[in-house]
Amino acid sequence: MAEKITMQSDGTLTVPDEPTIPFIEGDGIGIDIWPAAKSVLDVAAAKYGKKVEWKEVLAGEKAFNETGDWLPEDTIMAFREYLIGIKGPLTTPIGGGFRSLNVAIRQILDLYVCLRPVRWFQGVPSPVKRPDLVDMVIFRENTEDIYSGLEVEAGTPEALKMIELLRDAFGWEIREGSGIGIKPVSKFGSQRLQRAAIEYAVERKRKRIHWVHKGNIMKFTEGAFQKWGYELVREEYSDVAVGWNDCGGDPGDKILVQDAIADIALQQVLTRPAEFDIIATLNLNGDFLSDALAAQVGGIGIAPGANINYVTGHGVFEATHGTAPKYTGQDKVNPSSLLLSGVLMFEHLGWRDAADDIVRAVESTIGDKIVTYDFARQMEGATEVKCSEFASAVIDRL
Repeated sequence: MAEKITMQSDGTLTVPDEPTIPFIEGDGIGIDIWPAAKSVLDVAAAKYGKKVEWKEVLAGEKAFNETGDWLPEDTIMAFREYLIGIKGPLTTPIGGGFRSLNVAIRQILDLYVCLRPVRWFQGVPSPVKRPDLVDMVIFRENTEDIYSGLEVEAGTPEALKMIELLRDAFGWEIREGSGIGIKPVSKFGSQRLQRAAIEYAVERKRKRIHWVHKGNIMKFTEGAFQKWGYELVREEYSDVAVGWNDCGGDPGDKILVQDAIADIALQQVLTRPAEFDIIATLNLNGDFLSDALAAQVGGIGIAPGANINYVTGHGVFEATHGTAPKYTGQDKVNPSSLLLSGVLMFEHLGWRDAADDIVRAVESTIGDKIVTYDFARQMEGATEVKCSEFASAVIDRL
């Protein structure tokens, strides 16, 4: 009988063998990729005596068509109650309402970590010579920076008032006709993200962490992020980690923590990917980095994502690509982003064996050149299959 996942006082999840997990099918190609991903997840779980009771909740176009609401309160309540959920891609309403449904879910549930592991699967077409050197995990802060949505539109009374206020209070001269955004970066928000990155590195035996920032220009936001990260290492994690300046680049058996300016990091993850392991950064930098890295290993169609609050236990795992409406219902697109997000979810639940099995089966399927159209058109001798057929091929290899 299905039971709820619960959070214990020590911060660990208690996961029954048959948990109830809410899911959002997703708009556009969600109708294709969700059944494909679900079929693989179910088979992998069953091998180890596990079974998920999937509970559908609504968001996006399907929710609007059925309820008149793009993000019903019942959906948020379900994610709060059951702690863990998974979702396909969502349409963001045009001309009003939410700036982004994905961002809204993250902020309402305070899912402060956007977790984006990026690695290459043998055989996946890549634009770089050594995609095999890419094996990084990005911790992107979800609740602050420019994605917090604190903006006023150019030419509005609010913008004029803000320009006047900043001139009178600080002597800042802002060009007439400007839109203005506020970029909040707090010590609390920075360090809880950085803490999660360090804990992950310790648990997964990773050896290097980079704080990526633009602190050379934005000294009191991004520069503070860097400073607070090093303070955290010294004050809370000196037994397991050490900053570059405190060890001269020789950490011994500890995790080496260093930092990189964002524009330089975007070059170096391309030219020297083997030097990067864990990256913790603010929202906009993380957005650029995660998609740029995904391109090096085959594209966003195979990139998983998770949004997690490690304190409350809440997590929503999601496909990282868009809704691709022109392919809706064609059983055509690659389900790997959503499927591998399900792998992240299984890992988070402690179902590591099932998660590892799926990864091996995906690797084997792609290695046999059984792929969807996005890869088939770039691979010699590939067998192009439908979305559902790719899932069946993965299941055959489980």
